[in-house]
Amino acid sequence: MLFGHFKKSLPTAEEALKGRPERPYTVPETHTVLGNPLLGPYPEGLETADFGLGCFWGAERKFWQTDGVWTTLAGYQGGHTENPTYEEVCSGLTGHTEAVRVVFDPSKVTYEELLRVFWESHDPTQGFRQGNDVGTQYRSAVYTHSPEQEAAAKASRDSYQAVLTSSGYGEITTEILPAGPFYPAEAYHQQYLDKNPGGYCGIGGTGVSCPVGVARAEG
Repeated sequence: MLFGHFKKSLPTAEEALKGRPERPYTVPETHTVLGNPLLGPYPEGLETADFGLGCFWGAERKFWQTDGVWTTLAGYQGGHTENPTYEEVCSGLTGHTEAVRVVFDPSKVTYEELLRVFWESHDPTQGFRQGNDVGTQYRSAVYTHSPEQEAAAKASRDSYQAVLTSSGYGEITTEILPAGPFYPAEAYHQQYLDKNPGGYCGIGGTGVSCPVGVARAEG
């Protein structure tokens, strides 16, 4: 990851880099661990979830190790610049956060269970940083694909806030927003820690368990 180069606020759409209409690099076809396609369309019956929890190298591994996950994809989300590059995202001038797209089989793993992996794998109270990784691109985020996902994400946030507060942590800073464009990251970022087992991983949770049963949304 790039260190020491960060902004302390998000750019507006007018301030953001303009980007480009086409992706300036190629993305591999197949997940190196799960063996399934990285890019859609995905098989019928699968669902998609998008999470930002710091450096996407370690974050992606957390999800590909989760039973019921069909494929994962590192990328950029939540910003303004069209088809950004890694260097542009790290400049803080695109507005994106490093994100992981998780394609999963809901008959094998629920969205609420993925939310537990999300909350327990990082500290969602840190704002524009995650551990030693500092910058707007490391902010915590959940980008939802349906009203049901939005309700579940907000319910789990509120439940987790209660147990974090009782454990001495501050307010959750995670943004929960409808999913906008997801731009897959460059080839070398995909399944990075499978290709580089000893590589850097800045992901680390609070040690506070998330109550999945309480987090399930009604309706």
